[in-house]
Amino acid sequence: MKFVLSAEQRMFGETLRKLLAESGTPKTVRAWAGGDAAPGRALWSSVAEAGVFAVAVPESHGGAGLLPVELAVAAEELGRAAAPGPFVETLAAAELLGDSTWLSRIAEGDAVVSMAVPHALDADIADLVITADGTEVRAGERLTSLDPARRLFSVEGGGGFTGFGALLCAAQQVGIGQALLDVSVEYATTRQQFGRPIGEYQAIKHHLSSAMVELEFARPLVYGAALSYGTPDFARDVSAAKVAASEASYGVAKTALQVHGAIGYTDEYDPSLWIRKARALYSAWGSTSEHRARVMAAL
Repeated sequence: MKFVLSAEQRMFGETLRKLLAESGTPKTVRAWAGGDAAPGRALWSSVAEAGVFAVAVPESHGGAGLLPVELAVAAEELGRAAAPGPFVETLAAAELLGDSTWLSRIAEGDAVVSMAVPHALDADIADLVITADGTEVRAGERLTSLDPARRLFSVEGGGGFTGFGALLCAAQQVGIGQALLDVSVEYATTRQQFGRPIGEYQAIKHHLSSAMVELEFARPLVYGAALSYGTPDFARDVSAAKVAASEASYGVAKTALQVHGAIGYTDEYDPSLWIRKARALYSAWGSTSEHRARVMAAL
């Protein structure tokens, strides 16, 4: 089956990409990691105005109806920009909250929701924290995170599988991987060694080509899973997509670090924000071994 995004879906993604690019997300990410949520909340409002939360909420609660492909498009762009905050958690929560009054607030961008799967992201600034079955809970102590901008909190009774959250996380990972690939290619064409751009050396070309192939294989699985929403194959397809996206984005992150050298992981250098997020999301919303087991069980 051949699948391509419609003109409207592409325009939705391009509009969101432009908005995020103009917002200067690296500064927002650093502020968020440092405990200053104001720039991130302003970005949240801008994303809401672009209609991202509306496509996760039924029309009866002020949304545009649950549109899985459009949500995957949005999650990919949020990942490409390394946007901080529980975007995926809030979008996934909209599916679980039924007829709750929270839905209209989510559609308007007025509610930040965290989910304990098993840890709660940014629970200290969230308006609501729920488990994978939609039960409201309280967050506990703050935990150490591989990504300072992903501030995790312990929750008693957290855990469980949420297919929609895993799908959006996978889309987010594809966006992160694409951003890292783009910046690595750009760096390889300008950074010179022995009088030549390093991108002219075969070893660098092979690393970047392999990274691109992994991403190109992961992306169709993500959108295929979005299309299977509501079918018996959804859980299986999501797990396949999550494994591919995790491996691809983490692989691109390692390649980006090799291409840039040690500077790629310094706090002052923007690609480090994406590299850290790629590693943190590798095991978020279920480990690759858990998702592989789910795929195997469905065969």
